[in-house]
Amino acid sequence: MENILKINSDRLWKSLMDIAQIGPGVAGGNNRQALTDEDAEGRSLFQQWSEEAGLVMGVDSMGSMFMTRLGTDPDALPVYIGSHLDTQNTGGKFDGILGVLAGLELVRTLNDANIKTTRSIVLVNWANEEGARFSPPMLASGVFAGIHSLEYAHACVDHEGLSYGAELERIGWRGDEKVGARKIHSYFEYHIEQGPILEAKQKEIGVVTHCQGLMWLQFTLKGKSAHTGSTPMNMRINTPLAMANIIKAVEEITMQSQPDALGAIGHVTFSPNSRNVMPEEVIFTVDIRSKELSKLKLLSDEIKQRAQTICANLQVKCDIELVANFNPVTFDSKLVNKVRNATTKLGYSHMDIVSGAGHDACWIAKVAPTTMIMCPCVGGISHNEAEDISPEWAASGANVLLHAVLETAKIQK
Repeated sequence: MENILKINSDRLWKSLMDIAQIGPGVAGGNNRQALTDEDAEGRSLFQQWSEEAGLVMGVDSMGSMFMTRLGTDPDALPVYIGSHLDTQNTGGKFDGILGVLAGLELVRTLNDANIKTTRSIVLVNWANEEGARFSPPMLASGVFAGIHSLEYAHACVDHEGLSYGAELERIGWRGDEKVGARKIHSYFEYHIEQGPILEAKQKEIGVVTHCQGLMWLQFTLKGKSAHTGSTPMNMRINTPLAMANIIKAVEEITMQSQPDALGAIGHVTFSPNSRNVMPEEVIFTVDIRSKELSKLKLLSDEIKQRAQTICANLQVKCDIELVANFNPVTFDSKLVNKVRNATTKLGYSHMDIVSGAGHDACWIAKVAPTTMIMCPCVGGISHNEAEDISPEWAASGANVLLHAVLETAKIQK
């Protein structure tokens, strides 16, 4: 039987557990938000490990870290592997960092086997992927891909009014490289699913074909504030009732648009927010998602039309604002096939999957051929300190990453 090259599972897991000691959370997870002292400490450890593995570091002026293992052909564009080290304020130990450290383990494995590649391999830690401290998320990769300007990104502030640019300087991680100047042959990102599908289907690997697009519609409903005990039912202008009917309509419209349609209500505020006062104003956000742009637009149009009808019947004023818009991403078919071929070669159970969350890969896909690999996570829990995976799941995805990257970077004979 063929002796198939595999990563060192114990070493990968130890790296994950070691870096989890930096910025521990309060309930077993991590709090290592972007550009904090904890982020700086995690970066330094990643730099140390990378340089011990023979990698050469570059840092751009957004603070993204690029660790290069040189290939034998200096004229061949490099293969990039990336994700992020920053976490939510109540984050888990695997979201993002699994993809970075799996890339490091890939390099260590090639070193152990004395394998050289034609193309260079570059590991990336994209800064501020989460957006937990500085909004929007995926900020550094967005600047790299030309979505945001450097000036815009550096001017973003956290809840204390501290700017991204100033905090990047403070922790000493603003580099000299021009953001986006690097040229990429292909980009791979390995991630936990952050959803329950792979575990429920008992699949070890998710071959990611698309990333969902999204629209956030912010509704502002205005009626009339009134006392709940002294205003007759037929004399109320009932903004919460209008909201409830819109929520029901969102559910009906998305269920009628299956498959590949999602809708939910997230943020809600009432004003006034009192037990015995009918609120004059209700503000809430409808989050709709699909991997199909045409379906996403259709969902938006139908929800807005139904909402206006509901509000007109209840004499409630309705304003709708599009506050976020992200088009669906179709990942590169050749790279997707390489991931699928590697999964088959290694004998892992797998299925095609659509990423429900946004990732740096979604922006990088605008400037280079890109794809993603996913492993299951327990209960689909993520952005939560209870987030968990098994060492076996971590290793399976890392092995797929190894072989997909080797097929792309080409082993030097």
